[in-house]
Amino acid sequence: PAPRPRVPWHALRPEEALARLSAEPRPRRTEWEAVRDAASAAAGRVTRLPVFTPARLTGRLAGAVRSELDDPLTPVLAVGAAASAVLGAPVDALLVAGAMGMNALVGGVQRLRADRALASLAAGQRRKARRLPRRGRGRRGTVDAAQLSPGEVIELRTGDVVPADARLLDVTDLEVDESSLTGESLPVTKDVAATPQAPVAERRSMVFEGTTVVAGRARAVVVGIGERTESGRAAQLASRSAPAAGVQARLHELTRKVLPMTLAGGAAVTALSLLRGRSVREAVGGGVAVAVAAVPEGLPLVATVAQTAAARRLSRRGVLVRTPRALEALGRMDTICFDKTGTLTENRLHVRHVVTAGGTGHPADAEQAVPVLRLAARACPRDSDEAAHAHATDAAVVAAAPSDPDWEQIDGRPFEASRGCACAVGRDADGGWWLVVKGAPEVVLPHCGGDDGDAPAAARALADDGLRILAVARRRLEPREVDGLLDEPLAALELSGFVALADTPRAGSAPLVADLRAAGVRPVMLTGDHPHTARAIAVSLGWPEDTEVVTGDRLAALDRSGRARLLAGCGVIARVAPEQKLQVVEALREAGRVVAMVGDGANDAAAIRAADVGIGVAARGSAAARNAADLVLTGEELTPLVAAVQEGRALWRSVADAISILIGGNAGEVGFTVLGTLFSGGSPLTTRQLLLVNLLTDMFPAMAVAVTPHDDPGAGWDEGPEDGREPGGAGIAALGEPLIRRIRRRGVTTALGAGTAWLIGTLTPGTRRRTSTMALCGLVGSQLIQTMAGRRRSPLVVATALGSAAALVALVQTPGVSRFFGCTPLGPVAWAGVAGAVAVASVGPKVAAPAVGLGSRLAAALPEAPRRYLAELAEALEGKVRVGMS
Repeated sequence: PAPRPRVPWHALRPEEALARLSAEPRPRRTEWEAVRDAASAAAGRVTRLPVFTPARLTGRLAGAVRSELDDPLTPVLAVGAAASAVLGAPVDALLVAGAMGMNALVGGVQRLRADRALASLAAGQRRKARRLPRRGRGRRGTVDAAQLSPGEVIELRTGDVVPADARLLDVTDLEVDESSLTGESLPVTKDVAATPQAPVAERRSMVFEGTTVVAGRARAVVVGIGERTESGRAAQLASRSAPAAGVQARLHELTRKVLPMTLAGGAAVTALSLLRGRSVREAVGGGVAVAVAAVPEGLPLVATVAQTAAARRLSRRGVLVRTPRALEALGRMDTICFDKTGTLTENRLHVRHVVTAGGTGHPADAEQAVPVLRLAARACPRDSDEAAHAHATDAAVVAAAPSDPDWEQIDGRPFEASRGCACAVGRDADGGWWLVVKGAPEVVLPHCGGDDGDAPAAARALADDGLRILAVARRRLEPREVDGLLDEPLAALELSGFVALADTPRAGSAPLVADLRAAGVRPVMLTGDHPHTARAIAVSLGWPEDTEVVTGDRLAALDRSGRARLLAGCGVIARVAPEQKLQVVEALREAGRVVAMVGDGANDAAAIRAADVGIGVAARGSAAARNAADLVLTGEELTPLVAAVQEGRALWRSVADAISILIGGNAGEVGFTVLGTLFSGGSPLTTRQLLLVNLLTDMFPAMAVAVTPHDDPGAGWDEGPEDGREPGGAGIAALGEPLIRRIRRRGVTTALGAGTAWLIGTLTPGTRRRTSTMALCGLVGSQLIQTMAGRRRSPLVVATALGSAAALVALVQTPGVSRFFGCTPLGPVAWAGVAGAVAVASVGPKVAAPAVGLGSRLAAALPEAPRRYLAELAEALEGKVRVGMS
């Protein structure tokens, strides 16, 4: 991030700050700021999004496609296409290149759509500033915030969004909501006094870009813009955090596993062909055929299509997917961190408890709380010029109090920091005149006479729980006392009770937390609030009563391993700074957790960027948080997160099934080709035939499996995030043991079907081309049967498999096309042999698995001597096999 100002503006008096800014030269705007200013100026002249010309759209699409081609499997696919072209198979080369191009095009289009949607969100959030002339220079007027420069004086009023970091010059009862920056949910009272050596959250003499004025007015001088603001530094920190690897890491792992298999299979076929006396061209051609067959051409396309289909489904539920690959990590997520203020809560105060004058506490909706609430509402001014921007506490009290037709307000004063209270004068239904005061207990209580009883003690207990307390008092008046009374209202008051307020949880937050816990995802709440406040809100949202709460300072005092140990059982982190949120996410990831971060403020951007899945909230959220996020919730509520997690887990299951089809099928092809070469001296299938197999059995059926939602939409929701990956690890060193077992089983079954069909073709009268065609049909048929067995209730998968089978029959039985692919039309006997081979492939593994298990149990039950003899016999046989192969 940009360095912090070398001048501590918050430590200077107003006149010193002005003098410094007058003496210092204006800093040159950075390239980033120049682009931002140009965009803002253009946006100020038009009222709608710019229309992309065809040339501009083509250029942006080309850039997005280039980004998508930055994939670990791209070089492997390119080598396969080049090898096919060199061996005289341009159609096969075009097929491989087409798979790469389609993958990149689909991903690039999705990226452009997400960027346009985000641009439309940001279009209506341009900020304005009231610029004032300074010492007779400059013009007064409203300008775009991006046009401000350090040294310019601005005016702030209730409801304004602060356009830049600024040092206050004079204030009138100014309160600012800084929750988007510091996470503190309560408004901060500002003044002009210097605050040396104070942290950001306690710099009362400063206002910061992106925060909101909730009360009062002020003049301030701009000291920081763009990257040099606190929110700008947070955005820069986010942009320099390493993004989560997600699917990319899995594709690297697949590449590392596919390449050795490709090289080993090709080398084995080439060596065996040379040993059997084949020509060098034929031997090398067979090796290249195996190498091309081993490359899963459809893998990147399958992953992209599956993620895009899931992204489209989520967009209809209010979730904008900026990075489709993050959906896979969302499915493996086991920890989710929430920024509290503005995310889990509405960042709006509401009345939680009421304490009567006798010291009895009641919930805000209890009947006993009505008298105190009505009195508190009577103290709220009704005829303020700024009623549309009522003070947060006034708005909360008025909303909680029932209607009061018996009260006629004559005059009122809003809350002011200098006064410490709000007050009003009016008449009740009996014609009596009353003064009603509502304010801070330390301001109101000293002016309340008599014994206050247990009420102050009960109020202090609520304050210890982190609630904001307001004392409510009144005094009966004579009509002659009304004039001028509100200028000095604090005298001879009678305490009526206390009102306790807290931030408002969103309606969907508690059900969301419950659903995530039921799914095995641990929620962690991050907030700038006091630990007592944080615990109380967390418990109300569904965290356990005994949830562990730690503070950001305690976290910062530890090293990375210490933070990981501390966060192992922690559910709430209070008094947390923006950089500490980043430390939380990094520590959880280092501990092996798959972490999502949900936030809406600039102080959340770095943590959102560093998480495996970054989730931003568009409504009332900052641009920094949205731009750092992989997923953006476009509405007010968080409930679409449940659908997103379900979609992520369904995506992982679908992609895992597709990967088993691709890798397992290719492994079976390689195994069959190597064994066929061992026995016959040449590759049973040509390069074109193997690519045809991949087209018919891998790409289209695998895509159908990947884009088809699971038969049971709720399946896997209660399985937890460990399904399909190694426990406790964000990465999968071996793609997960369950997936490896499926790949191994599919490879064996595929090789068994192809080998059986090839053997039947060899033992029955016919040409070598007929045998090769039977092996091709057995290979395709055994894979399609397995695909349909795994998703038999999916019409799309069944239709795709049957369509591939019909296409194969048509290709084989059409003479000219059949010869083009090195095949020959088959007769009834040959098709019967293929059907028998497919049946053997379907039944064989089911019979073999119990037989192997029984054999293992029998071997374990044998005495030591026979078992040792069998082991020696197996070793001797293995030696003879090696000699025979040589």
